[in-house]
Amino acid sequence: MFRILSYLKSYRLAISIALFLTFIELAVELLQPLLIAKVIDDGILQKDLSVVMKWGGIMIGISLLAFISGLTNSFFASHTSQSFAYDVRKELFGKIQSFSFANLQKFDTASLITRMTNDVTQLQNTVFMSLRIAIRAPMLIIFGMLMAFLVNVKLAMMLIITTPFLILFLIFVMTKARRLFQSVQQRLDTVNGVMRENLSGMRLIKAFVRWEHETKRFLQANENLKEKTISSLRLIELTMPVLLLLMNGSIIAILWFGRIDVSSGNVKVGEVVAVINYTTRITGALGVFSWIIMHFSRAKASSDRLVDVLDTEVDLVESASSLKTVTQSAGSITFSNVKFKYPGTDASVLQDITFSIQAGETVAILGATGSGKSSVFQLIPRLYDAVQGSVQIDGINVKDRKLDELRKQIGYVPQEALLFTGTIKDNIRWGKQDATMEEIIDSAKRAQIHETIERLPLQYDTVIGQKGVNLSGGQKQRISIARALVRNPKILLLDDSTSALDLKTEAKLLADLKDYTCTTLIITSKIYTAMATDTILLMEDGKLLASGSHEELLQSSPFYQKVYDTQFGEGAKAHVNANESC
Repeated sequence: MFRILSYLKSYRLAISIALFLTFIELAVELLQPLLIAKVIDDGILQKDLSVVMKWGGIMIGISLLAFISGLTNSFFASHTSQSFAYDVRKELFGKIQSFSFANLQKFDTASLITRMTNDVTQLQNTVFMSLRIAIRAPMLIIFGMLMAFLVNVKLAMMLIITTPFLILFLIFVMTKARRLFQSVQQRLDTVNGVMRENLSGMRLIKAFVRWEHETKRFLQANENLKEKTISSLRLIELTMPVLLLLMNGSIIAILWFGRIDVSSGNVKVGEVVAVINYTTRITGALGVFSWIIMHFSRAKASSDRLVDVLDTEVDLVESASSLKTVTQSAGSITFSNVKFKYPGTDASVLQDITFSIQAGETVAILGATGSGKSSVFQLIPRLYDAVQGSVQIDGINVKDRKLDELRKQIGYVPQEALLFTGTIKDNIRWGKQDATMEEIIDSAKRAQIHETIERLPLQYDTVIGQKGVNLSGGQKQRISIARALVRNPKILLLDDSTSALDLKTEAKLLADLKDYTCTTLIITSKIYTAMATDTILLMEDGKLLASGSHEELLQSSPFYQKVYDTQFGEGAKAHVNANESC
């Protein structure tokens, strides 16, 4: 909790003003019972109207001061809590952006969203409530008891008997509530996860008529959240009846003994009223504690979850002692005895991978699903680090290069074409923030999407729906490729990014990429695509089986021959030669 509250240091002045105003409100609240006693004993009982008017006027004046202090306190409390939440969200988002893929595997996406929204909001509300109410409540209890003793020690003793039991009870409730609310937040993660999956896969759910199954899955997660929340709130709600029972017992005892002392003349009526007044205010403050406990319990659970993210050690870092600045890459790539496995797993997905690619070459990586093709791609921009061996670009180990400089030289098109809400122009410019319109159009032409965009009513200003819902798979892939090309990269990685293109469009794209001055790696399952490249890397079960041109592999690799025959069938060579002639 203290780790998160350290973000309040920037707002010391606002917090100090809010606390000062809180103490003004507290002082007024503590003075009022004494003034009421004065009005009763010196004014009403003595039938002196001037005393009533005098002390009544003072009470109205200080009440107005407390009202103004309360309004101003709310302003500073709101400013502090909102700014605090802004800073924490900013820090969280920055931390998540710095995560490697291995770090991201530790946290579910829905959980990260919950932490950045619901958990931060819990802390924000707690900060506001602390500056507005929570600090004043315990102070009112402490000073209220002291003032009651100043008025009459005998009557105030009734408070001393019950208060320690109440404090021990509240500590017990707060400890248990923190664990319960931590469980509530975890179940909220699950609900958000189910909702996110359903919204992302809505087309598939409708196509497979699985809405009843998904509804049941959501209802189960929602039911779990409801049950845990109810059990948590029941514990909190239990505090109020217990507090009222004990404090009302104290009030009855004060009234009983006060009546006896008033009758004997040992105590003034005003003193009894003042002690009752302090007891009532202390009861009210203790009543607020049930609300305070709930907020602080939830805040503690939320802060633990946020600290879990903020204190996560990023496992992919730059070594300051060995960093080399390379302003421009040529684009050659070398893998030397590379072994790799994903964090948290035992099985290696790449084993002893060794190959070299010259700058400007076009290379296809061919293999079955799970052969390790995408894993090779992810090691080049250093999204993961190799467990063994080295990955070098232009003869320099990627671990010895600055991440930003390394990745700015690379254009990466993932297997799933991901577009952002905005215009087509914005999505292409996403690859290069300062790209001119000429550069955007040129990259679109090279990606074979320019003519399609020109036919749209708003052309490059056409707004793309969420995740490109209003575009076809091939259109999304080509815009993704244009986004990578606008960077003018020295290395272009296409992770099965032409799967939705027809043969004619794909052939034009590959022909244009041939004229492009960059090293191009294409993951593909199509022999026809691989034939258009300079070199083919053939992979199976995380191993590099063979490498060479199409003709070389057709002569030397039985596995390649089998894949070739499977895709082209009888008369395969004649079919390919005819297509090449076209």
